[in-house]
Amino acid sequence: MQFDESQPIYLQVVLQIKKEIVTGQKKNGEKLKSGRELALEYHINPNTAARIYQTLEAEGVAFTKRGLGTFVTEDAAVNVSLRKELAADFIARFKKDMSEIGFTEEEMRTLI
Repeated sequence: MQFDESQPIYLQVVLQIKKEIVTGQKKNGEKLKSGRELALEYHINPNTAARIYQTLEAEGVAFTKRGLGTFVTEDAAVNVSLRKELAADFIARFKKDMSEIGFTEEEMRTLI
């Protein structure tokens, strides 16, 4: 994964994991990699990996079973709201980027 220097690495990995959940690459209740494995996969500090899982837990996307690991939430409703949240974020970013280069909302709609 190529990291964008304009955003913290942990948020980029959180977004990647959320995308994998929404697209079904990671299933509800599925065990996530250990923090150490996540750090190796993304070439990040283990403390960053821990922060990623803390963020996912705080957002209700994942939960930890003591001694067993971190798992994707089992609540299917979270997937639905997560999908809508990601879509809203992508649309807002698109609108912001297009506005910065001079497009009006009408022009954006025409392009889409």
